[in-house]
Amino acid sequence: MFKHKRQYYSDGRLKHLLTIEGLSKAHMQAIFDSAKNISTHQFSPERAHLNSVVATLFYEPSTRTRTTFEIAAQKLQAHVVNLSVPTSSALKGETLRDTVQNLAAMQTNVIILRHSSSGAAHFVAEQVPNSISVINAGDGCHAHPTQALLDMYTIQQKFKDFSQLSVAIIGDVYHSRVARSQIHALTTLGVPDIRVIAPKTLLPAELSSLGVTIYPDLQTGLNNVDVILLLRLQQERMQSGKLPIGDNYYRHYGLTEKTLRYAKPTAIVMHPGPMNRGVEIQSEIADGPSALILEQVTNGIAVRMAVIDMLIKNQRGSP
Repeated sequence: MFKHKRQYYSDGRLKHLLTIEGLSKAHMQAIFDSAKNISTHQFSPERAHLNSVVATLFYEPSTRTRTTFEIAAQKLQAHVVNLSVPTSSALKGETLRDTVQNLAAMQTNVIILRHSSSGAAHFVAEQVPNSISVINAGDGCHAHPTQALLDMYTIQQKFKDFSQLSVAIIGDVYHSRVARSQIHALTTLGVPDIRVIAPKTLLPAELSSLGVTIYPDLQTGLNNVDVILLLRLQQERMQSGKLPIGDNYYRHYGLTEKTLRYAKPTAIVMHPGPMNRGVEIQSEIADGPSALILEQVTNGIAVRMAVIDMLIKNQRGSP
């Protein structure tokens, strides 16, 4: 759908982070290694970041993504500019293009964008000079690359070897930018068994071309899996008829103490948030020992620090 080569400089260094598609396993592992160094306090932010400016530009609501990006940039000692869209000139009719070009004129180094339109981050990457990197913090139903990266980093902490894993993605894949990015990341990292469990109405048409196996129910879909990736039901994006009526979804697709038993005893449970308790997941599971949901949030800071650090260094041509 979108050209991936604009993510890179001519020498193969990462220029932007717009999508997981086209991102190499080596680039992912470099981000994981950097995140690990950050998590284990083997990383010291360079003083050069003191003069860097990171701007967050969120046209959609966010708690975890926006806050962890802000914390990540602050820990790198960068100046953080939070552009509040509801109080910005966007309400006066200013276009996205004009907004980002004004940010460029303010000598911003990194723009972190969330937008409801698929392809918005790619559009912004075309509008900025080489001195600015763009990070896609979620665009429509297209991609959410840093969420997928922090999910993969969390899985790697637990299992080390992706080549032996069975992973199940449950829920609203149709509207999910997270699921699309997760599938591309899992495939690149060599996961041999990627499963999707969802009602037919919540499955996108292109899913069959992504190399996943579709299961209609939890019992067969969760059989012997290592990792369970839950998705939020995005009711704000749904049209009438997309969602099973009443509590049917929880009854058939909610992860509970009973349905978790279909997976391996060592299986981990993850969710990008926000969770809908009693809809996608039982509270006892969300708060139980199998869930790594809060670990995902913590890992999000380290992974996003690693991404921002890599992009700024790449701008300067430093190793």
